[in-house]
Amino acid sequence: MTVAAISDRKASPDVDELLKRAEAISVVARERAVETEKARRVSGALVDMMRDADLFRIMQPRAYGGYELGYDVFVEAVATIAAGDGSTGWVYSLGAVHQWLIACYPAQAQHDVWGDDPGAIAAVSYAPTGKAEPAPGGFRLSGRWSFASGCDNAKWGILGGLIPVEGGVKPGFFLVPSADYTIDDDWYTMGLAGTGSKTLVVDGAFVPAHRIATFADLLTGNGPGAATNLNPLYRQPMLAVVPQCLVAPALGMARGALRAFRDQVGGRTTRGAVAGGNNRMAEFATVQMRVAEATASIDAAQLMIHRDLRETADTVARGQAVDLDMRLRNRLTHSFATRLLTQAVDAVFLAAGGSALGLQHPVQRFWRDIHAASSHISLNWDAVGSMYGQHVFGLEPKGQY
Repeated sequence: MTVAAISDRKASPDVDELLKRAEAISVVARERAVETEKARRVSGALVDMMRDADLFRIMQPRAYGGYELGYDVFVEAVATIAAGDGSTGWVYSLGAVHQWLIACYPAQAQHDVWGDDPGAIAAVSYAPTGKAEPAPGGFRLSGRWSFASGCDNAKWGILGGLIPVEGGVKPGFFLVPSADYTIDDDWYTMGLAGTGSKTLVVDGAFVPAHRIATFADLLTGNGPGAATNLNPLYRQPMLAVVPQCLVAPALGMARGALRAFRDQVGGRTTRGAVAGGNNRMAEFATVQMRVAEATASIDAAQLMIHRDLRETADTVARGQAVDLDMRLRNRLTHSFATRLLTQAVDAVFLAAGGSALGLQHPVQRFWRDIHAASSHISLNWDAVGSMYGQHVFGLEPKGQY
């Protein structure tokens, strides 16, 4: 299939229509949450529903049938799905954001992925844990890459590694088809259990040079794909925006937990072993305060998230560089917004009482899932907070930004 044929496949739906489709997926995800958790993966059928709803096209290049709508729409689509089930939202988020990352690769790599299958998505493991050796025309790659969320439904893997260059190595990402790796089914966790974040194993696979992107280029918004994908979307610095793929599911989880708590409290009368029995939960001041705390925390987090996305996109669209101050501000938001969202879920979980402890209850699942999400190294408050503080005091920041 030619690029022209792909790009003419269908007209872009408007944002409201895409979010309506995401809401429909969210309802199904909520109904299947227990099943997803038990299976330790999002089903292929549910991923196909997302694909049929064109949700993986939000940040895919128009040349391959995508819509190039940007991170603001992406965040809301992810949060909408994650409000139904955290694991499903997480898997959608990682699959959709890496359409953007593939678009930053050389044109030939993009064609390798989408030329015959514009609906193909990738699973990713960023840590440079494997070994690459030079080979004619590219490299031979071997190793194990963990935490590859949604890998059961992916046709490609994006794997971190150290690229051998003259005089040393440089970090980057190797793009590998699923035929070149196996999946080690080792994902057994207390939170985000349905994400299928298993380990990918590669044994001497050949990766042509055009399927490599360096971390340095992506970090500054200068990926090779920007030469053909001219939308400023693809010139945004990677770490200023990509970690939103971790924050957006947390936003949805917090919204979903608050909604489930309000539904529970609205019609519940307490039994009260010693005191407070036969009173409506909604009448307790502590319950009222927890709803207020959760609502304010979610509101503050989403205001910060969308401010950063708007200002970053506007800066790049004006042809200006996203400076160090903005990049580190964004990284701070990624971590602090997640902290606020976790606080929101903690508030309603602690107020929900014993009835929320059952494995069927959505609040306890959101509580486990958001704590699992907040443990991600890219969102770790101590690491990101200290990195930002180093910058404030004129020291060299130690971390990823």
